[in-house]
Amino acid sequence: MARRLRPVELDFTASAPVRLVFTATLAAPPPTVYRSLAVEVGSLPAWFTAVASAVPSSDGTGRTVRLRGGIVFEETILASEPDARYAYRVDSTNAPGMAALAEEWALSPSGKGTRLRWTMAADGAAPFRLAMRLAGPGVGLSFRDAARRLDRRLTPARPPSPGTVR
Repeated sequence: MARRLRPVELDFTASAPVRLVFTATLAAPPPTVYRSLAVEVGSLPAWFTAVASAVPSSDGTGRTVRLRGGIVFEETILASEPDARYAYRVDSTNAPGMAALAEEWALSPSGKGTRLRWTMAADGAAPFRLAMRLAGPGVGLSFRDAARRLDRRLTPARPPSPGTVR
């Protein structure tokens, strides 16, 4: 059964009781990465394996995200700044213990590629906050895998260097 969460704003990603922050550098440029995050919402399961489906809602101002395992999030987009930032909060979910959740994807140029920073900001009862902190390493591993998959999806295959044996 879905429960309503406390509505939070963008500043929650900097002030939440629990913040998990992960970074990766991708070869793809910021406009290409941003398009995958914010425009091609339905492509999320192709590169973030924890996600079963992601569908825009509310005339593009929200999303419905289903995770593998049955957790569902109804989200409102808080920031959509092309090539720079994409953020959203969870308005309702069937996940237990959560009181508030927001995520931010920040993009910045890194050479010809993109430095991608993902912040997951959460609040809830003490057991939930502890569980989130303990889950941090696993969430980080999932993020790094997703970033690698996204980069492979967005970066064309490079031909082998001359003299390389395949």
